[in-house]
Amino acid sequence: MSDNQEQQKDDIPISTVDSPSVVLELIYQLKIKDVMTTSVITGVKGQPMRHLQALMRENRITGAPIVEGRKLIGLVSIDDIVTALDKGFIDCPVEERMTRNVIVLQDDMPLSFAISYFNKYNYGRFPVLNKNQELVGILSSIDVIRSLLAEMNREVLRLEKMHKEATGISTSFSDMEYNVPHYDFELAGRASTDIKKALKQREIDPKIIRRIAIASYELEINLVVHSNGGSLQCSIHPDRVVITAADTGPGIADVDQALQEGWSTANEYVRSLGFGAGMGLANTKRVSDEFFINSAVGVGTTVRSVVYINSSKDEK
Repeated sequence: MSDNQEQQKDDIPISTVDSPSVVLELIYQLKIKDVMTTSVITGVKGQPMRHLQALMRENRITGAPIVEGRKLIGLVSIDDIVTALDKGFIDCPVEERMTRNVIVLQDDMPLSFAISYFNKYNYGRFPVLNKNQELVGILSSIDVIRSLLAEMNREVLRLEKMHKEATGISTSFSDMEYNVPHYDFELAGRASTDIKKALKQREIDPKIIRRIAIASYELEINLVVHSNGGSLQCSIHPDRVVITAADTGPGIADVDQALQEGWSTANEYVRSLGFGAGMGLANTKRVSDEFFINSAVGVGTTVRSVVYINSSKDEK
């Protein structure tokens, strides 16, 4: 049985960190369900590997999920078929030779996570599950690139229209506040995307916007993953931007430890979704000119990041 899903040689040539701001906005704004293919060709238990070979050839695909009802139980890739042919297993039932340890995406994840998965694992496609762990789609690198090109074209037209209609840029103080629910990955990244747009409209240095975007995104994801839900506030002043994340629990037992890179309390479910790397607070502190955190177990946590608009701090 193969231990990979389906290998491809080329990464998606898009970075979730260093791409142009318009691309970054799109990959955090779009959800996987906006991009995935919903018409999925599948196999079922009991079918011989030879049937999957014919299925892939007829439909010109290089991998097929194996399902039981709507539940994903495995995946057969072209590598699995080649191995079965070489070793004489081609007439065995698929459940005996399929890949069971399948890496999946969830449909309400931001597209940025899919791009990270493609570049990390070098797989050609990923099955997509919904909140009920049912197979609802499949995502290939071609799906990602095609959708981004279409969205970028629409975004360029929107920006051109906005530029023509603009009569001036406001530099006055303003507040933006967002409710961030626990485990709501469908909304994850929306607040930080809105904040970035507001900063771009004020024509702030892109390097400063990048630092603020990192802080706001990391704090927003921390609220989604680690808290019971909370709020994210952005205060834009003429000389600085203040990002404040506040929640009512569960709190951090050891703040110094939580600030260490790689330390995380994320559970297995969160880690399976690609979160919980233990870099959120560390990254936020790194990009901030001023950083404040206060937390108590059972009470909650408040984190404040301040970035000065004319700051000369280098991001490392």
